[in-house]
Amino acid sequence: MSQLPSGGSGQTSMQRGRPCIVDNMRLLDTIGSGLQRKGYDVWSVTPDTLVYDAVALMAQKGVGALVVLSGNKPIGMLSERDYTRKIVLEGRSSKQTAVEQIMSTRVICVTPENTLEDCMQIMTAHHIRHLPVMEDGRVVGVVSIGDLVNWIISAQEATINQLHNYISGKYPA
Repeated sequence: MSQLPSGGSGQTSMQRGRPCIVDNMRLLDTIGSGLQRKGYDVWSVTPDTLVYDAVALMAQKGVGALVVLSGNKPIGMLSERDYTRKIVLEGRSSKQTAVEQIMSTRVICVTPENTLEDCMQIMTAHHIRHLPVMEDGRVVGVVSIGDLVNWIISAQEATINQLHNYISGKYPA
């Protein structure tokens, strides 16, 4: 696992009870502030979970990847891409294959202090779509490329609205 400077077994969701609200994110805002808006759900499986069960969990939760945990330590990521390339294309059985046999083992993590811009650069440089967020030795969230795109779009919309209000004389003094 690689963790960038700052920031249980089975199927889990770790939450801090925050609503999922997207508003006014900026590229230099931290992932911690993004998680406050998105929520702190972390869907995970253990290495010995059957791929079929992991894919069923992804479908149930509407996510494209799961963190693979050994204790509290992320040891892999399982994505829909792993499934299609390593189960479907190789003719394996998802009901007879453990997650550890097909998961991506290069796990790059960030901390809540990393910025949206940091995460965009990391995802681009490493060709990945999901980043576990680590704090105090445990995964406290996961950000996806979709999250980052949504946050950037919201930032652009807020900037456009502010400029429009400024031009039209509605900008607060």
